[in-house]
Parts: sequence; structure tokens; C-alpha cells
Amino acid sequence: MKDTFEIAVLVGSLREGSLTRKLAEALADLAPATLRFKFIEIGDLALYNPDLDTDTPPAPWARLRAEIAAVDGVLFVTPEYNRSVPAALKNAIDIASRPYGASVWSGKPAAVVSGSGGALAGFGANHHLRQMLVVLDMPVMGQPEAYIGNLGSLFDDQGKVTSDETRAFLTGISAAFAAWVARHTTA
Repeated sequence: MKDTFEIAVLVGSLREGSLTRKLAEALADLAPATLRFKFIEIGDLALYNPDLDTDTPPAPWARLRAEIAAVDGVLFVTPEYNRSVPAALKNAIDIASRPYGASVWSGKPAAVVSGSGGALAGFGANHHLRQMLVVLDMPVMGQPEAYIGNLGSLFDDQGKVTSDETRAFLTGISAAFAAWVARHTTA
């Protein structure tokens, strides 16, 4: 069994200073040493179009597919847009699942954490994303569920978590994910 696992982090928000990115960074900072995180950029991906999916697909698509293929697991951290995931995240999922039969997601253990500036904490986006991951054959961590509300009040000016309670909760999520990846990774 491996001692460390490479984890891709996909953040659904592209905004500079994104609270969702701060949440993802906090989860990575609080994770056990058995996980090594690589933040995968998705803002440069052209919208998926099968006509472009030739032997030489757009370079950002090839980069995304290679980066996902190389990791042991995936952490999705997303805000909620209109009760669903942001278009950029859905697009990245589609690109890495194509062409048909060549999905790089298959079998990779995943966790979904959603967050928002309000109290609902991205519940809709969290569950919509889980529906997509099932069809992609990704074992998704069920517990603890991770819906983080009021993100604007959780971080200081340096992006560090300000509450011991929140820090403990995020540490628990990261630890559970480490165990989930270890359980579902072969090699």
C-alpha cells in the first residue's frame, strides 16, 4: 500500500479571492501528511465540443486529462450557482470524461465539499455534483457530509480559518477523505 496519495483539487469558483478556493486551501492545509494536493486549474478550458476532440485536442484539455489520470483521488470544492455547480466545473468534468470510453475519472475516489456565503452552504450543488460522479464511476465519500455556510466569516485576512470548531470540522473531513482514498486506491 502507498504511503502518500496524490490528490487533484478542483475548485468550482474562478473568482480571484474566491472563498471557495480559501476553503479548498484550508482543507489541504489541515489534511494528514498522507495526502499531497495539486490544484488543477479549469479556467482556461474551452467549452467541450466533440468536434474538437480529435487526435490532437486543445492543449488545455490534454493537460487536464493528464493531470487527472496521474492522481489517486479527487477533491471537489464548489460554490452553488442556481442550485447547481458552476459551468466551469461541469465543463471540466465533461472534458475529462471524454471521448466516450476514455474517462480519466473512473475508479478515482472523490470527496465533495460545497460552500457559500449564505446559510444554505451549497447543498444543491453538492448533491448535483454527487449525481455526476456516480455515472463517472467515482466512489464518493458519503460521510462526513460537507456543506460549509457563511464562508465570509470563517477566514482571516491571510485566508486562515479563525474558529477552532471550524478548524476541527475541516480537519475531520480531510482525515476522513485520507482514509477513503486509502481504502479505495489500489497499487
